[in-house]
Amino acid sequence: MANETMNQETNTIAVGAVAPDFRLPDQNGKEFHLGDYRGKTAILFFYPLDWSPTCSKENACFTQGLSRFEKYGEVAAISSDSMYCHRAWAEARGLKHRLLADMHRSVSKSYGLYFPDANINQRATVIVGKDGKVAWVKVEADITKERNYDEVEAVLAKQVKA
Repeated sequence: MANETMNQETNTIAVGAVAPDFRLPDQNGKEFHLGDYRGKTAILFFYPLDWSPTCSKENACFTQGLSRFEKYGEVAAISSDSMYCHRAWAEARGLKHRLLADMHRSVSKSYGLYFPDANINQRATVIVGKDGKVAWVKVEADITKERNYDEVEAVLAKQVKA
């Protein structure tokens, strides 16, 4: 039974699969419900930890380039940190995008993006299409490296044309 759970938690969700619906609080305690964005594109940036060097740099880039992604859909970053940690981090770093608190790891597990060895999310990008299905997913092979923002934007631009 344990192996079945581990496999479910660590097998990345497939393109074309229905994106698991979820509700998570953001850094201001406001609920983010994926189902509210049906008919729109949702861009989910999963990252390991607030305050870590790579995640700090990445989230600063998300905030600085927010319009780059927001023109394609709703942007949210997800980690296992609490909303209180997110709030302190956002205030200290001047982050403007939504930071979702997946403290129970339920979302990362349902998307197959849980990294059990460290009890954190993998670094991954999931684009949920207007139909509620996963349109694109990419897990970074090296959790310590930033994702390629140009690649994400190119995929989003291509999806909008389709």
